[in-house]
Amino acid sequence: MFTGIVECIGTITSLTTNPTTGTNLTISTPAFLLSDAHLGDSISINGTCLTITTFTLSPPQFTVGVSPETLRRTNLGRLEQNSNVNLERAVSANTRMGGHFVQGHVDTVATIVGVEEDGEARILRFRPRDSGVLRFVVEKGYVTIDGASLTVTRVEDGGEGAGGDKEGEEGEGKGWWEVMLIAYTQEKVVTAGKGVGDEVNVEVDMVGKYVEKSVRGYLEGLDGKAKGGGGVLEKMVERIIERKMNAR
Repeated sequence: MFTGIVECIGTITSLTTNPTTGTNLTISTPAFLLSDAHLGDSISINGTCLTITTFTLSPPQFTVGVSPETLRRTNLGRLEQNSNVNLERAVSANTRMGGHFVQGHVDTVATIVGVEEDGEARILRFRPRDSGVLRFVVEKGYVTIDGASLTVTRVEDGGEGAGGDKEGEEGEGKGWWEVMLIAYTQEKVVTAGKGVGDEVNVEVDMVGKYVEKSVRGYLEGLDGKAKGGGGVLEKMVERIIERKMNAR
C-alpha cells in the first residue's frame, strides 16, 4: 500500500531483458530511500508495486524484477538506461496519508494528449487506453499518475463532441481527464517532463471500484428477487408507492 506522495526520483542504471522471464531493473536512488530497506520489500516504481530483490547502500541502488505481464500492462517496458522514475516506499504505521490509498496495481496506460501552461502551473490531459476506467474518474477526485496522487480538475467521459481542443491532441469522441501540476510538484515527479504522445501509468481510486461492485450486487439481488417481470427501477418505484399507500 502506498500514499501517492512520491518520495524521490530514481534513475535506471541498468536493465536486462529476457522475452520469457521479463526484465530486471537496477535503479540508483538517494541513500535515504534504502536506509530501512529489506529484501522482499515492496516499492512503487512509476506507480507499479514491485519487489526489491537485491540492494546495496554504497552506491545506493536496488534491483527489481518485472514480469512480461507487468511490461504489457504498464509503461515500464519503455524504460531505457538513464530513464528517471518516481519512487515511493510502502506505507508504515507512522506514515502520514498525504495523498490517498494507492495499491500499486496499474489499471491502464494513458497517453498525454494535451499540455498547457497556466501561470507557473502545467495542465496535462490524458486519454486512457482502456476507456472503461473513466467511470471511476470524477472531477475533484483522486487519480494516480505514474505513482503520484493527483486531483482531477476536469473530465470528459466521451461521446460525440468530446474531442479536446489542446495543441497536439488527435481524435474526437473519446474520453479524457485533466490534472494540474503546481510548480513544486513539477520538480518532484517525472510526469512533468513528459509531453504529448508520452505514456503514463494510471491507477484509479479503489473506493470507486468497491462502491460500484456493492451497488451492482445490491441491484442484481433485487432483480433476482423481483417477480412478474419488470426492471429493478420499476420494482423499487412499486415498493415506494406500496409503502406510501400502506402508511395512509
